[in-house]
This record gives sequence, C-alpha cells and structure tokens, in this order.
Amino acid sequence: MATEVRQLMDTENYVCYNIRGHRSHEEVFLLGACSEADCEYLIDEKKGGVFMAGFDSVVGNKQIKEHFEKAIQLNKISHGYILNGEDGMGRMELAKSFAQMVQCEGTGEKPCMNCHSCKQFLSGNHPDIIYVRHEKPGVIGVDDVRTGINSDILIKPYSSPYKIYIVDEAEKMSVQAQNALLKTIEEPPSYGIIMLLTSNAEGFLPTILSRCIVLNLKPVSDEEMEAYLNQQNIPSDRIPTLVKFSRGNVGKAMRMAQSESFTAMIDQIMTVLKRADQMNIHELLGFITILTGYKLEIKDCLDFMQMWYRDVLMLKATNDLNLLIFKEEYAAIREVGNKKSYETIEKIIQAIDTAKRRLDANVNFELTMEILLLAMKEK
Repeated sequence: MATEVRQLMDTENYVCYNIRGHRSHEEVFLLGACSEADCEYLIDEKKGGVFMAGFDSVVGNKQIKEHFEKAIQLNKISHGYILNGEDGMGRMELAKSFAQMVQCEGTGEKPCMNCHSCKQFLSGNHPDIIYVRHEKPGVIGVDDVRTGINSDILIKPYSSPYKIYIVDEAEKMSVQAQNALLKTIEEPPSYGIIMLLTSNAEGFLPTILSRCIVLNLKPVSDEEMEAYLNQQNIPSDRIPTLVKFSRGNVGKAMRMAQSESFTAMIDQIMTVLKRADQMNIHELLGFITILTGYKLEIKDCLDFMQMWYRDVLMLKATNDLNLLIFKEEYAAIREVGNKKSYETIEKIIQAIDTAKRRLDANVNFELTMEILLLAMKEK
C-alpha cells in the first residue's frame, strides 16, 4: 500500500484523502466510500473524519498494532484492555481500528472494508461496538457503568462474534464506578471486550489493572512525525517547530498546525522568553493582555515555556548543543542561562508547573500569569 497521503478534495464539511495516490475525485459519498475504484477511504459524516483500513490511520505505536494483529490471528483476544497515553496520541483510533478488525466478516486481510460489519462500523451504526457515554462531563459514575456496560453486556451480540465496549476518558471513573465494573471484568461473558482509554492508568484500582492488558502508547519519532506532517501538506517552514513542540504527539501537532494563531503565539512567547528580565512591569502587563487572546491554547503556551527553560538549564549544566530542543536558538538560550542561576531557572520551571495547576483549578487567569511572569523576570 502506498504510504503517500494526499488531500484531493475539500468541501465545507468533508475532506477526502486517498491512500492509493489517485489523481482526482469527482464526489464524496456521505457515510460511504470514495467513488474511485480500490479507494479504501470512507467518510464519517458525524465527525467530518475519514477512516483508513486497519491501523493505517494511526501513526507510530507499531508494537501495539502488532499485539492486536497477533491476538486476532491467534484468536487470543483479551476481555479487558487499557490503552494508556496522553490526549492526541491515537488511543481512540487504535481502539476503533482494533474493534473493526475483530468484527470484520471478511476471510482475507482484515478489515476488508466491504463486509456488512465493516460497512456498519464505517457508518457509525455498528450495534456490537458500543461507545460508553456518561451524563456528567467531569466524572463517569457508577450508574453510567451499570447502565452502559454491566446490564448491556448481558445481552448477546446482535450479529457479531464479540460485543466491544469503548470507554474514553476512563480515568474519570469514580472508585464506585470502577468497583461496579470489576465484577464484569472478573467474570466477563465469552463475547465481551472492554477497552478503557485513559491518560492516567495509575488512577485505576490495582484490581482493574491486574485484570486488563495495559498497552502504553509511546510518542512517535521525530522522523515519523515529520513524514506525517509532510503528507498532510503542512507548510514545510512550520514543520520543524511543530515537531519540537508536539514531542511525538500527532494530535497535538495537527491541532497546532490547524490553528491560525499558533505562529503568532510562538513569536510573542519567544520575544518574552528572551527579554523577560529586561521588561518593565508595564510591558509584562501588556503581554498578559496579549496572552488573554490565547486562553484556549494557554497550556500549549506554558508547555512551550517549560521546554525553553529546560533547554536553558540543560545548556548551562552540560554545555552540549546536541541536547537542546531549540538548537537554532542556541545564542539566546546561552545568554539567558548566563544571566540566571541554577536555582532561579529551577524556580521558573516550578512556577510554570504551579501556573498550570492554578489554571486547572480556575484561579484568575491574569493573576496567575502575572505571578509567573514576575518569576521569569528574576535573575
């Protein structure tokens, strides 16, 4: 299969990509396949997304893909899986691709994309692949688990060999909810598969962890990320920054690539990082006003700052250019490092962590950023 992925058609709500390198598309069939012969891409109307066959839509994590493929080939599928990795690393894509392959009715390579099960999956209406919902956005309660999994799993699959439950943001399960789920995981019906997708597997009860196969997603390599971004037609001058900033997180890289304000935000932050100790209070307050426009991206902003000061500390300690993330900013990083002590740099990094926690706790944005910038101003 060709690895080249080119955007061939873009409408207001739907984008069709072609993995076989076809030259043109005349139309996009909603909830159906591209009209080109042998094209394996299908469009999901609800999410404006597109599915490729199997794990082709997931970048990296080769070991997890091979684990799933081998489990299907040997018919040794577990009743419980935990996909652990930060947001944007492809947990849901892996779970959905695995579910499609497990349920595929084709006799050859899976998924075949043509059987009744594959068509149901691609339309978003597969009766035996269940996405467990929860009423409250911040917590998955015991009633959500009892209704969405425990009671429903007692009903045999409608038309498939398995009944698969996908629980996104599973770290939000309360202790009571986890205890309610435990009995089902301990004594599942032969057809039951429960997939818990989480960014914090350590938050699960030990009894849950011990009864599931835990698969930890890993960041993709810089080479894989660069190749993927090139395939998505991202402007080449933006790719190096996106690769560094995303730290192997494909979802994060694409989110930043699609953000019109990303480049402007990085330029503004870089100016302050280089000049923070020289700026007066009036200039710092002006920067806070600018940051207010990036509230939705402020965590990315803070991550960027932390990476910068990590480089400052690394260069000051080792004097090794090769260890830097922002190698092209070597001169500015050295200058900042020469002006600040180890203790001050560590305090700034801790102040950034503190700012993150305060914002998560809904502390006043302006006050939080003012305290942080004053810490950055110290020598």
